[in-house]
Amino acid sequence: MSAKIEDYAIVGNTHTAALVALNGSIDWLCMPRFDSGACFAALLGGPEHGRWLIAPEGETVAVRRRYLDSTLILETEFETKGGIAAVTDFMPIAEDRDRVDLIRIVRGVRGNPRMRTELTLRFDYGRTIPWVTDSDFGLRAIAGPNAVRVRTSARLRGVDFTTVGSFTVAQGQTVPFSFTWYPSNEAEPGARHPLRMLAETEAYWREWSARCTLEGPWREPVLRSLITLKALTYKRTGGIVAAPTTSLPESIGGPRNWDYRYCWLRDATLTLYALLISGYTQEAIAWREWLVRAVAGHPQDTRIMYGLAGERMLQEFELDWLPGYENSRPVRIGNGAHDQLQLDVYGEVMDAMHVAMKYGIKPQDDAWRVQTAMMEFLETGWQQPDSGIWEVRGPRRDFTHSKVMAWVAADRAVKAIERFGAAGPVQKWRTLRDRIHRDVCQRGFNPERNAFVQYYGSNVLDASLLMIPLVGFLPPDDPRVVATVAAVQRELVCDGLVSRYQTETGVDGLPPGEGAFLACTFWLADNLALTGRHDEAREIFERLLALRNDLGLLAEEYDPVRRRQVGNFPQAFTHVCLVNTAHNLTLTEQAPCSHRAA
Repeated sequence: MSAKIEDYAIVGNTHTAALVALNGSIDWLCMPRFDSGACFAALLGGPEHGRWLIAPEGETVAVRRRYLDSTLILETEFETKGGIAAVTDFMPIAEDRDRVDLIRIVRGVRGNPRMRTELTLRFDYGRTIPWVTDSDFGLRAIAGPNAVRVRTSARLRGVDFTTVGSFTVAQGQTVPFSFTWYPSNEAEPGARHPLRMLAETEAYWREWSARCTLEGPWREPVLRSLITLKALTYKRTGGIVAAPTTSLPESIGGPRNWDYRYCWLRDATLTLYALLISGYTQEAIAWREWLVRAVAGHPQDTRIMYGLAGERMLQEFELDWLPGYENSRPVRIGNGAHDQLQLDVYGEVMDAMHVAMKYGIKPQDDAWRVQTAMMEFLETGWQQPDSGIWEVRGPRRDFTHSKVMAWVAADRAVKAIERFGAAGPVQKWRTLRDRIHRDVCQRGFNPERNAFVQYYGSNVLDASLLMIPLVGFLPPDDPRVVATVAAVQRELVCDGLVSRYQTETGVDGLPPGEGAFLACTFWLADNLALTGRHDEAREIFERLLALRNDLGLLAEEYDPVRRRQVGNFPQAFTHVCLVNTAHNLTLTEQAPCSHRAA
């Protein structure tokens, strides 16, 4: 049985990432190029699908773990009857995507604990067994395009297509393991000293973390979230993946399992905002530039998500040889929602560019040309039904949130001209903005429900409508907004957490059931803060902080019945919302504001 999702830690190198379980097993490592698959896929199957375990050989009395302060270096301490050993896991920051180093250093803390290692290498998501040969101080493995070199002083041997070894580590002694992946057609990379790489990696993360300018009572969780976002950033392009995993279920045992190793336009504004308010202008500029490159082209061909370099062909298929996390089938690679029409992403792109200019990032002529083309499309395109923010696999509808975000696009286009001197048909876009606003207020608000509803003509609530005051569509004290927030609190909140919508309605074309969506809960806290309900907002925020695992990490959702995290992990959007809500709570306790509308 797999570890609980919250039992995992992430280590990464800004090209790829690995997940390390509490028991010392690395159960997930995907190569920078997805077509190379994964060499550890136990997360979605079992040990036979690839993992790397380093743990005590006998009974473990206690396990303690932590990230070294302000870094992404994981230290797990195992206490046994024979003593205490610490395993330090990290990935040196990548300079070359054609080399991935994963370092594990075992250090004796007390006594003479006996340790073991079990390395099961599988490529192609657990399907391909490589050819393994002994080598000086370790082994080599090769299969198709993939090659791996493992170096260690520990003695290794093969047993049933798994490499195993046992060793004793005395107090003060270290036993390093160096794992290097590289393309099999290239020469084997040279060896690097693990302890030197550890010192370099620690210095990198400490310097990066020192740039954080966000202060206040929640600096520690904010910084951990920012480090996580950096780990999910692809250094070569500036793209930020939604999560490093695929197919971790939104409901245990169910089919809501999606591949999140892509960059969503929907995350653009909130991510940009989180980086800028925290002092990370360089990363914000890289993200903005990735965004401009990704969406360049005809506006009607704009995708909701792209690959790390802006790839658009993200066809979805299923890996039927993997049973899935806790038998949650199917396991999906690629994402079939990539070619859906989702009007809200146009608003997110326009809003992201607005936020960038607001915070002093120099505008680009090419970016404005792309924005102008988007606005030309939206002049009529905003009236189309779409698949909405939740990427429903049912019929297209006139989703209220999508129309609100079309209004955001028009509003930010007008402000680009009025405030930042851009050139464009300002009066035409003012007229469009007013027309969309009237349409949403007339058709998106259900007087019988006394709330904005999920789509025109429905009576279904949707937590995405908590964004209405956050984007400046209506003020937070507007009676319609207040009533909508109250309706969400009555009907979509369970155990203090907000669900996206009632999945029992069948609107998304999938079986019912999923966890509470953590980003929506952050939005609720933002709404309450905007109306001066600071104590309630703080209570919700502290509740969310309490759901983090022992290392400060959050998935996409939380199951309040099973009381465990669900969905892909760690989730960038969740951590972005944590950063922004911490900032908003600090600001609104000083003076109410709408962080995206100005």
